[in-house]
Amino acid sequence: MRNYLVTGGAGFIGSNFIHYMFRKHEDIRIINVDSLTYAGNLGNLEAVKDRDDYTFIKADIRDKEAIEKIFSENDIDVVVHFAAESHVDRSIVNPEVFVETNVLGTAVLLNAAKAAWENEDGSFKEGKKFLHVSTDEVYGSLSDPSDYFYETTPYDPHSPYSASKASADLLVKAYIDTYHFPANMTNCSNNYGPYQFPEKLIPLMINNALSGKKLPVYGDGKNVRDWLYVDDHCKGIDMVIDKGVMGEKYNIGGHNERENIQIVKTIIKTLQEILPDDDPRKKGISEDLITYVEDRKGHDRRYAIAPDKISRELGWLPDTKFEDGIKLTIKWYLEHKDWMDNITSGDYQEYYKRMYKV
Repeated sequence: MRNYLVTGGAGFIGSNFIHYMFRKHEDIRIINVDSLTYAGNLGNLEAVKDRDDYTFIKADIRDKEAIEKIFSENDIDVVVHFAAESHVDRSIVNPEVFVETNVLGTAVLLNAAKAAWENEDGSFKEGKKFLHVSTDEVYGSLSDPSDYFYETTPYDPHSPYSASKASADLLVKAYIDTYHFPANMTNCSNNYGPYQFPEKLIPLMINNALSGKKLPVYGDGKNVRDWLYVDDHCKGIDMVIDKGVMGEKYNIGGHNERENIQIVKTIIKTLQEILPDDDPRKKGISEDLITYVEDRKGHDRRYAIAPDKISRELGWLPDTKFEDGIKLTIKWYLEHKDWMDNITSGDYQEYYKRMYKV
């Protein structure tokens, strides 16, 4: 039995990863550590909560004693580190939290894993690996439409969020270079799919459209992102854990570049196709809901990941075309209205008004 410590497992990608791993593997145990901030939701894991091979521990990755205790009481083989403050808008309002969680929290995890896995001679126990999950935003913005982000692209972060993730990446690299620490890094493009917190573009637009609310689009809506269905990302992470060369980093991208305004219009069109004619919500869903709002500060124009390395060396390819993935995603949200209603109550409404002013 291989023991996985998943940080941030109650969040969007983390919870999808846990579901994915239990579907694909029988001989694993997962310990999920999450502090349950606004983006963490144990409702994402209802289907696995009673499994004998699953344990949830509420803890903050910045809490040195709590993290060290987890390592001392469990023979952790793999750390999959998702836990992070991840929303750019929130980082602009409160950058300190992002530095504390994303940088200090990563350092605490690295130190705890190093102490638990290191032999007396400075080598590390066999079969151990630390997988640090990062973002394409650390690379900055692409101005040439023919350019892509590669693993060798220099870092050029522009937001407090991406700067904090870049700092965490460099910490992991330093542990690899200094201690020969058994780690890999992955840098992914924009994920979408089930359980995503509705401050992110796709679930925000789905929820607003279904509620007949305005669809706020930053600036001219022509910022380009590369979209990756979350299950494809989880598959890539699993492959890097099993086959990734120690110390290497791998970009995971979907080759699905879209302007933000294209994404919004696709959601409108897909909802119109999926909803039955007698659904009262259908009449109110149109492009008339699109509302352009003041652009985000420091808004990067284009991200585009080149997943050539992971495809060439590990055989990873995305299975889900965007046209299929967006339908799967919209259907999931339509079937989980209670989940969305619960998430978007209370504090979320105040945050939404403050961010978009619509």
